Amino acid sequence: MSGVLDGLRVIEGSAFVAAPTAGMTLAQMGADVIRFDMIGGGIDYRRWPVTKDGNSIYWAGMNKGKRSLAVDFRKPEGQELLSALITQPGEDRGILLTNFPMRGWLAYETLKARRDDLIALNIIGNPDGSVAVDYTVNAAVGFPFVTGPDAETDPVNHVFPGWDVSTGYAAATGLLGAERHRRRTGEGQYVSLSLADMAFATVGNLGYIGEVQINGESRPNIGNDVYGSYGHDFPTSDGRRVMIIAVSVSQWKKLVEATETEEAMDALEAELEMNFTREEHRFAARDAINVHIGAWCAAHSLDDIRNVFDAHNVCWGPYQTFQQMVAEDPRASTENPMFREIDQPGIGRYLAPGTPNNFTAVPRNVPRAPVLGEHTDEILTGELGLSDGEIGKLHDAGVVAGPEDA
Repeated sequence: MSGVLDGLRVIEGSAFVAAPTAGMTLAQMGADVIRFDMIGGGIDYRRWPVTKDGNSIYWAGMNKGKRSLAVDFRKPEGQELLSALITQPGEDRGILLTNFPMRGWLAYETLKARRDDLIALNIIGNPDGSVAVDYTVNAAVGFPFVTGPDAETDPVNHVFPGWDVSTGYAAATGLLGAERHRRRTGEGQYVSLSLADMAFATVGNLGYIGEVQINGESRPNIGNDVYGSYGHDFPTSDGRRVMIIAVSVSQWKKLVEATETEEAMDALEAELEMNFTREEHRFAARDAINVHIGAWCAAHSLDDIRNVFDAHNVCWGPYQTFQQMVAEDPRASTENPMFREIDQPGIGRYLAPGTPNNFTAVPRNVPRAPVLGEHTDEILTGELGLSDGEIGKLHDAGVVAGPEDA
């Protein structure tokens, strides 16, 4: 697959979300990402959602554009094959991405002895190396206490694996940064990326750590309101729900004009002695503002709101279930150049996204995911130079497998 990363080779040993996301991000930009799995699949090979036949739609989604090598890396022969592949010579080779424990045969120093400028990025849980996953990290960084209904006292988990996804993108960026450093200096390196560090860094970058230390305050639970500005959700006359945002002055003026609430807002400003062109005033007066915006929304259907808001360029969006999103939203369709209909073996034909980066210099491709072990023989021949006889012996010994027996 062509792309801006043409020629770059990454070997990926991974499971779950963060590391596969990083590899997929690179693959969709044109890198040759070779994912290795145990014969029969790893711990995420059957992860939900699955088809009625038990094939993982999740696994296919996370591995688009990669090549698949099925190998028993518990065996010394399998470890040797992977070590040779990871440390393969060449300017664009010698790059490892993994969230597996890097010890034993996979230890950085062991691999570095075979290629001194090796780049390896290891995604770990906590910075001290102890185990952590998205759900445990999220519990520790405050967000469950400001998620959910207003005044809710119990923490509420969100179902989006945000720290996994952001860590995946950070890992892709980190690998590209390390590869650029190697091109400039000739020096490889080991990069450790902690899921927890990603979360705690984000909380700090968003200002919530500073808010505690500087102001002695902590963000309150305010339901679906937008913290520090104006945004709220409202029901429509036909039983749907919309989210409306007015962060900037321009957005606020467009919302007021679209809902024909100019006089009401002027009166409210005078009554409260506030200026709604200021974010903090809109936030403080949100309950009073919601009365007027909510009444307007309650008198209009979703289609009416869409027509009026789009005509006035209001910042808004409908609440949609996954089914409604697929059925109704052109952004989740082939009208969006990011999407293509693909035929995924074992799953069927369905809508799949390519990279969100819309590069103008290269076309955007949407490849399918490999079948487990689909490229085993191709990789052993083309990358490691093994003969048919040598590959046959590896199959017979159960060291490697192709798609028909993986």
